[in-house]
Amino acid sequence: MSQLQEYKCPACGGALAFDSKLQKMKCPYCDSVYEMAELQELDKDLDKDLDNDTGKETGGDGQTWDTTVGSEWSDGETAGLKSYVCQSCGGEIVGDDTTAATSCPFCGNPVVMKGQFTGELRPDCVIPFKLDKKDAKAGLMKHLQGKRFLPKIFKSQNHIDEIKGVYIPFWLFDADADADIRYKATRERAWSDSDYDYIETSYYSVIRAGQIGFDGIAVDGSSKMADDMMESIEPFDLSEAVDFQTAYLAGYLADKYDVTADDCVARANERVTSSTEESFAATVSGYDTVETESSDIRLSNGKARYALYPVWLLNTTWQGKQYAFAMNGQTGKFIGDLPVDKGAYWRWFGMITALFGAATYGAAWIINML
Repeated sequence: MSQLQEYKCPACGGALAFDSKLQKMKCPYCDSVYEMAELQELDKDLDKDLDNDTGKETGGDGQTWDTTVGSEWSDGETAGLKSYVCQSCGGEIVGDDTTAATSCPFCGNPVVMKGQFTGELRPDCVIPFKLDKKDAKAGLMKHLQGKRFLPKIFKSQNHIDEIKGVYIPFWLFDADADADIRYKATRERAWSDSDYDYIETSYYSVIRAGQIGFDGIAVDGSSKMADDMMESIEPFDLSEAVDFQTAYLAGYLADKYDVTADDCVARANERVTSSTEESFAATVSGYDTVETESSDIRLSNGKARYALYPVWLLNTTWQGKQYAFAMNGQTGKFIGDLPVDKGAYWRWFGMITALFGAATYGAAWIINML
């Protein structure tokens, strides 16, 4: 059996969980509150082994029972699975190679898989949850407001199947970008005389060069999470990150990375390059058209850090179809796909087409009257 970390309330022995509003550990049974610093000593036990006693029960009456049931696991069938023993109720918890924090399915106590955060697997920092489950539900309701083509009954009939707070593993990349970018630009001047209309087009070669420093370009390190979904709930405020403590994970789910930093380098380079080009292009103004002619971006001083970011994941069902949503557990930024009322869409499209047609006809009539 693998090892678990549970945080017990010194007052009543109940399981402590991290409270996102208080930013402290709180006992749900006696409401005792503890500072995070008070639990640092428990984190020093991460590399120590727990002595799990195992034994066999024997029947009091000496009866011999044939307990050979079922069949053995096939080769590779249990690959990637780990089992843990809940220290509160003794129940067995089964997780995969990436499960780092969860709750006991029997007693509900929050547990942290200690071995997932030892040695090189230990995160450099964590951004604690600031928003709770109620905020996630409210975020969903707000996300549904003002959607012109959302079916009217979706709000009332959309069933929330699951809401879970998860610490997602991210690789944070720091780098300096030196760039030399050349643009082709034009500027037009129009005028008329009694005989002709004139357009004069001037062509320019615009050059931009400089350096930009990037701090904390985030690339999610979990193959379970869609990259576009995780990037859509950015940005996270890295200034609120704190040194990693397993206590922050209590009461939430957490995964350790299964995509290495090396495997994320290509995406990090892509994001740095794209951000550099966007930043330089924003300085080219005062022209009618601008087109990138050449771009040379060189990256240096690259460094990666391992972090855990807070994310609320919501799964809902409506008319037999599942919809996935995600909310930034720090800022509340909410994203997710929604169904479309096709009837409402085509009515709107028809109205816009009719208005455009009427405006065009009116303009033509006025011109003919001149």
